[in-house]
Amino acid sequence: MRALHVITGLGVGGAEQQLRLLLRHLPVDCDVVTLTNPGAVAEGLSADGVRVVHLGMAGNRDLTAVPRLARLIRSGGYGLVHTHLYRACVYGRIAARLAGVRAVLATEHSLGGSQLEGRALTAGVRALYLASERLGHATVAVSPTVADRLTRWGVPGPRIEIVPNGIDVARFRFDPAARERTRRRLGLAQDAYVVGGVGRLTAGKRFDVLVDALARLPHDYRLLLVGDGPEGDALRRTARRAGVGDRVVFTGERPYLPDGTSGPDLPSLTSAMDVLVSPSPEESFGLAVVEGLAAGLPVLYASCPAVEDLPPRLAAGARRVRGGADAFARALAETRAGAGRSRPPARPASPAARHYCITRSAARLMDVYASALSCSSPSPLGVIPR
Repeated sequence: MRALHVITGLGVGGAEQQLRLLLRHLPVDCDVVTLTNPGAVAEGLSADGVRVVHLGMAGNRDLTAVPRLARLIRSGGYGLVHTHLYRACVYGRIAARLAGVRAVLATEHSLGGSQLEGRALTAGVRALYLASERLGHATVAVSPTVADRLTRWGVPGPRIEIVPNGIDVARFRFDPAARERTRRRLGLAQDAYVVGGVGRLTAGKRFDVLVDALARLPHDYRLLLVGDGPEGDALRRTARRAGVGDRVVFTGERPYLPDGTSGPDLPSLTSAMDVLVSPSPEESFGLAVVEGLAAGLPVLYASCPAVEDLPPRLAAGARRVRGGADAFARALAETRAGAGRSRPPARPASPAARHYCITRSAARLMDVYASALSCSSPSPLGVIPR
């Protein structure tokens, strides 16, 4: 069987990097089409030997993308099409049906309680989502929380499959040599207490809360922000106004690439941290939190279905924090005090991280593929995007 993955873009983001990691573990011949923005993850996929095609979609209303994508799907002889992210799910499912593909699936990576990939959950967004959803065989939710949201939105329960995001646990294993090397490269003192934040620098991630919390903490606290995005300049201004501009390090985007001259990769950066904090109030999974737990870090979070959906015994090392900068500053001080001054020779991965091993997620997705290939056709074609 040959499978085609269709995704909105391939810049550095959680869904995009999750797709790359997943393709390394799926025993299926897979190609990828990106509708827009063939960025760093596209380069990584190509380096992995995956064929990546840029469709060159001009915008949300570029209806010519549908027949172009359908022709590409038909010529590739794909038995299954798997779509990722809102625009790709809408256009990709229509094109796959027009091409007569046997099985069509979509993964819902980013459905929050009030937004979908940063767009408000309006009646129009919901109607188009549900209409296109009927064209596939199943929708994959990355957590039980997302599955519940899909059900409340109107997706029939039997059409929803839960396949959690996965991580390469061994890749994030704490490395004391990488810790020392990375801190030296970034100008972080070896005895500094480094607070880490990982994700797109957008307003919804609330990294400004971490900057304000830093201003309430002693001078040897440092903030390491891993990611890039539209709020980067605003966060730098916030740090300067708060008097902590020299205590915040911005790394930019850090795809999962080997450590090299371009700078340390994400696992090296988590090794350099003492605690990871995710102040985002609305997540669909919480991949950064799980990666922090895989690195053996204590984690403070505002929202993380990946942790909240687990039994408490598996969530050791993660603590939920409610509130703003004051609450996170108190929690950080308490976390540091609880760790003491001595550093253990190793930081073992949390059971939560091992629960989300990428090999388990890939095996579960293969079960979903097998089911989709054996089931009957989805609902008739009858939706055109606007």
